[in-house]
Formats: sequence, C-alpha cells, structure tokens
Amino acid sequence: MERKRVGIIFGGKSAEHEVSLQSAKNIVDAIDRDKYEIILLGVDKKGRWQINQEGSFLLNENDPKQIKLRQTDEEIIVLPGKDQAQIMNRSTQKPLPQIDVIFPVIHGTLGEDGSLQGLLRALNLPFVGVDLLGSAVSMDKDFAKRILRDAGIPVAKGLVYKAHQKSEIDFKKVTDKLGLPIFIKPVNQGSSVGVNKARTEIEFNQAIEEAFLYDDKVLIEEAIVGREIECAVLGNDHPVASLPGEILPQTDFYSYESKYINESGAILSAPADLTEQQTQSIRDEALRVFKALDCEGMARVDFFMKADGTLIVNEVNTIPGFTKISMYPRLWSISGLSYSELIDRLIELAFERHERKQQLKSAVFD
Repeated sequence: MERKRVGIIFGGKSAEHEVSLQSAKNIVDAIDRDKYEIILLGVDKKGRWQINQEGSFLLNENDPKQIKLRQTDEEIIVLPGKDQAQIMNRSTQKPLPQIDVIFPVIHGTLGEDGSLQGLLRALNLPFVGVDLLGSAVSMDKDFAKRILRDAGIPVAKGLVYKAHQKSEIDFKKVTDKLGLPIFIKPVNQGSSVGVNKARTEIEFNQAIEEAFLYDDKVLIEEAIVGREIECAVLGNDHPVASLPGEILPQTDFYSYESKYINESGAILSAPADLTEQQTQSIRDEALRVFKALDCEGMARVDFFMKADGTLIVNEVNTIPGFTKISMYPRLWSISGLSYSELIDRLIELAFERHERKQQLKSAVFD
C-alpha cells in the first residue's frame, strides 16, 4: 500500500507556540510510518514558514520551558494551482513532494481561529480538524457563548468589552452583575493564556491590562463552583464522544503552566469518577456543543459540573493539545482508541470531508 504524505504544520505566531512544538513532537512519534510519510512545516514566532527535518526540528525538546523550533534556511512558498496548491522550497525553487493531507497543530491565534483553515480551503488541501466557520466561532468565546445560548446550552454569565471600551470597564458595575471572584480572559486565546482570577479591584485592573495585551476583546466571566470535566469528540456527520475526564488543579485554577509545564500542577483523572448517568449526560452534551458550533473532525469540550449535576460549558478547543499530558489523546486512549489509531482516524475524517466538498459546484456554469 502506497503511503500517504502528511504535512504537519506547527509552531506559529501565537502565545501557544511552545505548546504546538510539544504537540507536533508527539504526533511525529506516534504516527503510523507504515501508512504515512511526514513533511514537517514549521512556523516560527515571526510567521516565517520553513521545512524542518525529522530528528532535528526541535531544540531542548524534553524541556517545556526551553523548547524551541530549530531555524532552517529552507523557507517555503505556496503556489495555488488549478486542482491543488504546490508547496515549494523558496531557495531551490523546487517543489516538495505533493502533500496528500495537512495536519494543523498550531494552537491559538492564526492556527485555531479559522485563519489557517481558510488558507487551506483556498489551496484545496485536505486538512485535519474543524473547518473555517467552526474554528472561528469556537475560538471566539463571545460568539461561541451566543451560539450555545441560542441552542439552549448553559454557559457562564459574562460581559464582553472591546479595546475602545476599556475606559467604560467599572469594577463595581461588573461585580454587581457577576459577583466575586471573577475571571478575566482574552476572547481569542486558548490554553489559559492571559487568563486571571480576580478577587479585588487591584487584581481586576491588573487582569484587564494583561488580557488586552493578547486580544482587543476581553471577556469578564462569573466564577463557577464545580468540577472541571472534559470530553473529547471525534467525527464529521456522525461524531462520537469519549469517556469524560476530570481536571483536579493543584493550584488556584488550571493555568497555562499547570496544563503544559508543571506536570504536578494538576491531576488528570481519566476516566472521571462519575455515575453511569452522569457520564452519559456529559457525552450527550459534548455532542450537542460540537454540533451547535459546526465542528467536524475533532474538538475537546470543557465543562463545569455543579453540585446538582448541572453542566456549564466552559470552552471548546478545536485543536486540542497533543502533548504527553494532554487530555484529548488520553481520553481516547481510555475509550479504546490508541494515539496512533486516533491520528489515523483524524486523517481519514479529513479525506472524507474533502471528498464531500469536492462534489459541490463552484460555479453556475460548471
């Protein structure tokens, strides 16, 4: 059987660059080499795309705090074509072997927000994960909440302010509506980047300043008291949900460091200690969320479960972490799907969607 060629795009300009490097390493290590040949397309923090070589594409690969993308002289250019784009080595002007499918592993800005998905759609390249619209609305916590509320799915109460409204943000007015403590989040960031919990006006003002460093739209959200439950979803038209897992933070909340750097920052309990009825409710609700946000391929849905069993959606991650301590592959592992099998299934789903899209007419007189 001829191997498919998989282009793994990783790194990127977002604040989650180092997380992406870790995810890419784990995918490279786990992918079935009998089925797939890989081409590594690294994107540095300035947005420069380059070709990387397996075995040497990372520096300090075992240290999450010091991990870096190894710079190369092999920049790439992309030429749109009649049927499919051609990726070329800029210095040699020679094309790379034709890539069959792209596996995007750029978390956060310009990777998870629909930007990269739109580019890949325009280039007519099959790609793993959620399409343009689902990626964009899931990444934007403001619009995700609006869509979920309209679908009758509970979300936390919150207020959204844009950068030009910064002077209107009043601690007393906010806390009269949302209480204390409260969370302050950049709307279009993931992995808890720029997220802070505030109990005082000083903490609140500091958190607002930090959040606006990462986005021009900020969400101020009520604190929900409850268990942190996560569920992985996989599929296109007929998605399935994994067994749920639970995050048991050993710090004040599940921060960026707890997720990716400090392995003792949180205990990941998988499967979560739940009744059969609770487990099924979470899986059903995760599928409702996935469909409401027009997701395909994969997503991780994060909930708060209150003492009475009520589920509140926290957020949806359309390119979840694939690091060695990430919940998405771990949840599928306990649900009977190995890391290698998960990658295989995600690639199959990418081809399935691409073939469906190719059947659509692109012009009136085709």
